[in-house]
Amino acid sequence: MGVTPDQRTRRRVLRAVGATAAIGGLGVGSSAAQNGQDGQSGQGDDGVDSPYTATYRDTIGSVVLVTVSGPRGGGGLGSGFVIDEQHVVTNNHVVQSATEGGVELQFSNEEWRTASIVATDPYSDLAVLRVEELPDGASGLSIVDREPAIGQEVLVLGNPLGLDASISQGIVSGVDRVLPSPVGFSIPAAIQTDASVNPGNSGGPLVSLEGEVLGVVFAGADQTIGFAISSRLANRVIPALIEDGTYEHPFLGVGVQPVVPDIAEAVGLESATGVLVTEVVPNAPADGVLQPAVPTRPGSGDVIVAIDGEEVQNQSQLLSYLALETSPGDTVELTVVRDGEQESVEVTLETRPESQLPQTPIPGTPGERPPTEP
Repeated sequence: MGVTPDQRTRRRVLRAVGATAAIGGLGVGSSAAQNGQDGQSGQGDDGVDSPYTATYRDTIGSVVLVTVSGPRGGGGLGSGFVIDEQHVVTNNHVVQSATEGGVELQFSNEEWRTASIVATDPYSDLAVLRVEELPDGASGLSIVDREPAIGQEVLVLGNPLGLDASISQGIVSGVDRVLPSPVGFSIPAAIQTDASVNPGNSGGPLVSLEGEVLGVVFAGADQTIGFAISSRLANRVIPALIEDGTYEHPFLGVGVQPVVPDIAEAVGLESATGVLVTEVVPNAPADGVLQPAVPTRPGSGDVIVAIDGEEVQNQSQLLSYLALETSPGDTVELTVVRDGEQESVEVTLETRPESQLPQTPIPGTPGERPPTEP
């Protein structure tokens, strides 16, 4: 039996996946949409009584395959979703290698559109694309401004392994996760799910059964661990990218580590809670206000136990508060334990300086992250 071009494409994609780290974006050798064209044919019988089927029908028309043409014939593919009459959201790492005019979108009805990049934010790994005219059936999905409940059922929509208009189901396994970004700063407040996430899912929506976007799919670590950028962070970043072309992240300028029992005993804490300041960036807002630990002096260094009256038990809580509740120019009150005594200090946040690190591929395992610098 002969092999069609489409069959050859599927085999190439599946062979390539075997050597690809399990991050959401999938690198390929050309900008063509080399995927199985089975989005509409797999939508099922209208008589099927399933909440997953209903959500799929209501949302899949707004989910796109993002294909990218890069320099020297390189490129990649990922996913994205429509948020209004002109704009599509995806990951920065999906489109960062695109040349001018090198982003094409395919909708689930097989229609294609050329997209332009409005703006990108490598720190949150988000990007906004513009499309001049959406096809029929592609309407904006709603990005909610709340944290999902652990155990809540969720769906991942997108193009895993380049197979378009796919759906996987799971639950929210955790919230307030800290993920690596390719530019050295961590991405806070992320969502963990056991819904299947594979190369090609990057930039697609993580949705509730009501079809609301809870997060933007970011990466997968293995068969039962996937991650999405929080809708709460996306709702801060995306409007700014559309209106201003950039988003200014708040910057405190410290390195921290969790307080373990040995540290708690050394600094005079009754329980192991808070974060120990291990580094203060020169000329940063915290410079001269917070005191870092000195390795040769056990018990030295400030332990941050609260910010603006909100308890800080770990670095995830500190990062999430800074990312979701503050902006450059805000003055925050930090409650610290210093030399065994609790006191309050004030720090005025600044705009995060441009990273001096090159944009590197996102590690396949989100546990491989650089030191935190809120």
